[in-house]
Amino acid sequence: MDRTLKSLSLVLSYPTVELTQAMSEIGGVLAADTRLTAAMRRGLRPIVDALSTRDIYELQEEYVMLFDRSRTLSLNLFEHIHGESRDRGGAMVSLVETYRDAGFDPISSELPDHLPVLLEYLSMCPEAEAREVLADSAHILETINLRLTRRESNYAAVLAALIQLSGAVADEGLVSDMMQAPEDDPTDLEALDEIWEESEVTFGPDPNAGCPQVRDMLSQMDTPINPAPSVVEKGGQHA
Repeated sequence: MDRTLKSLSLVLSYPTVELTQAMSEIGGVLAADTRLTAAMRRGLRPIVDALSTRDIYELQEEYVMLFDRSRTLSLNLFEHIHGESRDRGGAMVSLVETYRDAGFDPISSELPDHLPVLLEYLSMCPEAEAREVLADSAHILETINLRLTRRESNYAAVLAALIQLSGAVADEGLVSDMMQAPEDDPTDLEALDEIWEESEVTFGPDPNAGCPQVRDMLSQMDTPINPAPSVVEKGGQHA
């Protein structure tokens, strides 16, 4: 298992008491991974410290305001690719079957394209394939990173770390196009209800499987839709 991807998955998950209690171990994993530069490892300390020490209710409120009430910061990656189009349901079907065929059964109420869920899955994949999946989504990760940086959120460092682990450079043109989308107002609940209203997504069988199938789906990320938790498993090595 790639313990760093698993750790970053946990850091991006909804804060719980169990997560805060595990942050010492998670912080140790992130601080020890030499695939990340020293500057990047230092940059992750504020979010690790915040999740270790801040009031749990404040952490949960901040998380909801950032990721659940802002479509442009959504951690559901297909939201940034397909939006409300019918293609999103098909992509979900393929992804959930990929997980199942790989023996991955996430214990989560989140959709399969939720970034923490995907990262947990990638932590089980060969490192080269996990890097390719992250590279395919680099411009989306960079866009979320920039938006979080604008809000002075410590979570920005997590997205930056994922891009560094991918070894990719985000396409500046695609990032610029995605940044044209107006920021959502997380306090305007009526407007947000209208934005997030969606049809039900159902999952069915698909013959494709494996990490390469995930890469195929995420490779579609070069056409943005917006124009112009348990503790880290001990033991194991990077795949």
